[in-house]
Amino acid sequence: MGKVIASIFVSLDNLMVGENEDMSWVVGDFNPEMAKDMDDDVTASMQAIFLGRITYEIMSKYWPGARVEDEGPGVDEMNLTPKIVFSKTLQNAEWGRFENATVLKEIVPVEIEHLKKQSEKPLVLMGSASIVQQFARLGLIDEYVLWLHPVILGRGKPLFKDNNPKQDLRLIKSRVYQNGVMKLILEPKK
Repeated sequence: MGKVIASIFVSLDNLMVGENEDMSWVVGDFNPEMAKDMDDDVTASMQAIFLGRITYEIMSKYWPGARVEDEGPGVDEMNLTPKIVFSKTLQNAEWGRFENATVLKEIVPVEIEHLKKQSEKPLVLMGSASIVQQFARLGLIDEYVLWLHPVILGRGKPLFKDNNPKQDLRLIKSRVYQNGVMKLILEPKK
């Protein structure tokens, strides 16, 4: 059975993006060590990718034109892996020449559990603050891969809000990169 992994870049002040969807703090710090770990721990074994509308719109403009020579092996995984985009406004989702994006209007826990049972590989939730918050509230996240950046953004979209229920987590693995970013892999305590 597959599991839902939330792979999230986050600042020290609990923000996933800065003002105006600013992700320069992630792009500026991302290095080859992190790219390899991202591939090893997240992208190399994905069954599907869950995205919210805004993250989908950002990624769908970038990844279909990205080159393996520039970005590494993750390009193929990002482009070839099926995507599920949660959006109340989109009618369809295109990913360049790849026809592998589906739009769902809402998160239905029974459907997510069904996808997990059908899957042998992880279903990876990338970015998408409101989707992460909803999955967390519904208890649908089996593992968090947090990429904690040594920056305080001050304003932006939080990873967690006040209305998330308490959840105890267990640290599975951690790593600190030369650029000061810390990767934390956590899972809910049962």
